[in-house]
Amino acid sequence: MREINFDGLVGPSHNYAGLSLGNIASAKNAGGVSAPRAAALQGLAKMRRMLALGLPQGVFLPHARPDIDWLRALGFTGDDAGVCRAAWAQEPALLRNAMSASAMWTANAATVSPAPDTRDGRCHLSVANLSTMLHRSIEHDQTFRQLRLAFADPRHFAVHPALPAGLGDEGAANFMRIGRSHADRSLEMFVYGERSSGPFPARQHRAASAAVARRHGLAEGDIALVRQSDVAIAAGAFHNDVVAVANENVLFTHEHAFADRDTVYRDLLARVPGAVIIEAPAGRVSLDAAIRSYLFNSQLVTLAAGEMALVLPLEARETPEVWAWLEEVRAADNPIAHLEVVDVRESMRNGGGPACLRLRITVDAEAEAAIDPRFLLDERRCDLIEAEVARLWPELIAPDDLGEADLWHQCQTARAALLSALGFQAGEL
Repeated sequence: MREINFDGLVGPSHNYAGLSLGNIASAKNAGGVSAPRAAALQGLAKMRRMLALGLPQGVFLPHARPDIDWLRALGFTGDDAGVCRAAWAQEPALLRNAMSASAMWTANAATVSPAPDTRDGRCHLSVANLSTMLHRSIEHDQTFRQLRLAFADPRHFAVHPALPAGLGDEGAANFMRIGRSHADRSLEMFVYGERSSGPFPARQHRAASAAVARRHGLAEGDIALVRQSDVAIAAGAFHNDVVAVANENVLFTHEHAFADRDTVYRDLLARVPGAVIIEAPAGRVSLDAAIRSYLFNSQLVTLAAGEMALVLPLEARETPEVWAWLEEVRAADNPIAHLEVVDVRESMRNGGGPACLRLRITVDAEAEAAIDPRFLLDERRCDLIEAEVARLWPELIAPDDLGEADLWHQCQTARAALLSALGFQAGEL
């Protein structure tokens, strides 16, 4: 079995509206001028880098923006432009939500349990409802359509719709799988927060994590429900993947990631023989530096030779205490042998790093062959996407541009042209 990372392509409406409470970077850059074209090209360059490392790579496509159907459900009427015009005049905050490109962070698209872990031997995917944030709560219908199309073969995949909105579920950003290898039955760790975690909301609810585990047919002995620390959430770790990431038998984490660190580690080592915990001590890497640099929002991946690589944002190298500690990790006796630095500044400025941009799907050869090939990348398809982005994506979006009819039309036209170029029919997505 091998892991395929499916990255979200940054959509043409990428902007800095500051909609995400608790996301420090998003709030800090609210009201700035975004660069959708550069953002999409940066994300695509990361996908190309993964291919160059010998790793399979997939892509998920931008959602339709503005979300006209959602605005119509809120009572705005007229043709598409009329709906947007009325929303901007009467409730501009609603139009800002309808224009959000946050679906690019596909770590929040779904929670994925690979076939070795599930009762029926299929890969299960549960679409996240993202119900704690208005701009993200509108994503799950379009995400479900994409996942159901990409993973349509019922012999290998089961795609579940989102949980009811009362249970906050943020997908794989609050999930880690740890075992001897991708092919082995593994421990699935669901990380949740308490609702009273301080000034910011805890977005993943314990009951939601437990519900996903039941849906996926996981054995009780293969599940760990782990509470995220209040300190981490209050510091801006709105998802677990801002303070911890796992790959095969390795947990790469900050000292303050979990509410009961010692119990989490003891349980992991008892349940996963050979597990390796690589912890950044708070005395070496402060929680502030870890979150500011998105050190733990790196992609931890296994290369063909069996060594692991960290795919890190440029900000990690630019933060001295973080980079000094990382070089010690690379030199030490552990599976992490390579540090790969990528530039995803446009995503980082909106609060999402390399790991936010991807959803991991672990499959065997038969299941991989059953994936809709239009969602899988090679260099030719990367070239095709790059050409469409360079031709059609807006270069810059200022806050007031969100109320301009020309931008609404450009976003719709750009997405439609890309889908057509990739072989999708009108209405499929």
